[in-house]
Amino acid sequence: MSVREDIAAVKRRDPAARSSFEIWLLYSGMHGVWGYRFAHWLWTHRAKFLGRFVSQVTRFLTGVEIHPGATIGRRLTIDHGMGIVIGETAEVGDDVHLYHGVTLGNAKSQPGKRHPTLGDRITVGAGAKIFGPVTVGDDTVVGGNAVVTKSFPAGSVLVGVPAKDVRKKAPDQTDLYSI
Repeated sequence: MSVREDIAAVKRRDPAARSSFEIWLLYSGMHGVWGYRFAHWLWTHRAKFLGRFVSQVTRFLTGVEIHPGATIGRRLTIDHGMGIVIGETAEVGDDVHLYHGVTLGNAKSQPGKRHPTLGDRITVGAGAKIFGPVTVGDDTVVGGNAVVTKSFPAGSVLVGVPAKDVRKKAPDQTDLYSI
């Protein structure tokens, strides 16, 4: 994972990004991801307190709160940055794009896996909440302010409270939710 790769991902996804220098210096979402990476390194190298400390300083400076125990893939981009919360047991795949106000949280205080797993190439709209140990498949779009509390397959388009998959189904396609 490299800073150059991260900057290139922002350039691809954000039409307002004018230069690599601007992204490096001014994009709080990127700063949040880079702070997470340092905190995660500390967390996985037996410095859990320091990892949590770095994550809290990063949160204070950027508005992006990613627990150092979370697992984040390559090229995560966070547009606008403010209000992002990613819990300790969350797993985020490669090429995921989050807008402001997204929460990957838990539904119950229990030990073990409590946070969502997001596949690759997922976009999560502003204000969306994904709760519990659910899985959201690759190439899914989660609409703004959707609340996801159950797992969905790859290629879903999720909107509403609670979220429902609204993608167009071919006439001969089996409805997986009625099985």
